[in-house]
Amino acid sequence: MSSISPVRSQGPGRPKDLEKRAAILAAAKALFIRNAFAGTSMDAIAAEAGVSKLTVYSHFGDKDNLFREVIRARIEDLLPENTYDHDPQAPIEQTLLRVALIHARLDCDQETVGTFRAILGDCRQGNPRFGRLLWEEGTLRTHGLMERLLQHAVDAGQLILDDVPRACVQFFALIKGDLFMRRMFGCVDCGESYAAEIEATARAGVVTFLRAYAPR
Repeated sequence: MSSISPVRSQGPGRPKDLEKRAAILAAAKALFIRNAFAGTSMDAIAAEAGVSKLTVYSHFGDKDNLFREVIRARIEDLLPENTYDHDPQAPIEQTLLRVALIHARLDCDQETVGTFRAILGDCRQGNPRFGRLLWEEGTLRTHGLMERLLQHAVDAGQLILDDVPRACVQFFALIKGDLFMRRMFGCVDCGESYAAEIEATARAGVVTFLRAYAPR
């Protein structure tokens, strides 16, 4: 696990403080995507947010912690915990399809791809800790929530899974296919046909998953 410890602001703060914090996070997100971690300075983040560098440090401590908070805030905003709610009264196909479409569209989103490109650039320059940070705050969190959903489905008799963590990995691989990598490499036209292919791939992935794991 990463040794970087997140820095939290003390108490809720005044409304103006919360506005500054939100502005700093928004500025940092845009600059990290545009310039990667190594190419983004705290001075640039402060200027982009319209605050002093001292204000940035007082809210987040240092650039590592600010980067972690950007990732955490972005993921929690796009994939809140209730994304993975399980309703035993709802058909499991409906539940899985809801999650599949949210994830597939998000994974292939231009901003998501830009974030991955920025982090890969940092990894290439010898900063793999930022890739690990994204893995911890993003993938491990969402996989944990998805595993919980799948286990609830097993307990409700909707799925038969001997290995829930492995089934979780299979589910996410099935619903996005090669679309994310094609977007990463710029090998796709990102128009309406691409959006339709994202949905079709997600739907087909759910069907395949259920063929393997739904009760006979």
